[in-house]
Amino acid sequence: VQLQAFGGGLVQAGDSLTLSCAPAEQSFSAIFMAWFRQAPGKERTFVSGITSTGGTTFTQDSVKGRFAISRNNAINTVYLRIRSLEPDDTAVYYCAASSRRNYLSRLNRISRENYEYWGQGTLVTVSS
Repeated sequence: VQLQAFGGGLVQAGDSLTLSCAPAEQSFSAIFMAWFRQAPGKERTFVSGITSTGGTTFTQDSVKGRFAISRNNAINTVYLRIRSLEPDDTAVYYCAASSRRNYLSRLNRISRENYEYWGQGTLVTVSS
């Protein structure tokens, strides 16, 4: 199943942005969905994740307070709201989905190998 990520673009430092992710097949459901990001020349890293009901979220400490993940199950879409954007937030943002019920382990939820499904990524460029 392909995930489709939207919402990236060129923004100014201090701006806010909301990224969206939805499966190409609306019937698709996952146990856990997450956002990763990959800055130029760096590895892809976990940013934030959310359970299927939306009742539990996890966000990396480095972006906590500025990044917020949410979902609308009526339209099967996961969002990443980013506020107070900084140039260091420049990256390709990927959404990912896992069918595994092991997200309570931090090592599992931050591991790229734990996710079977990925979107194509959406580029966020933050100018200073």
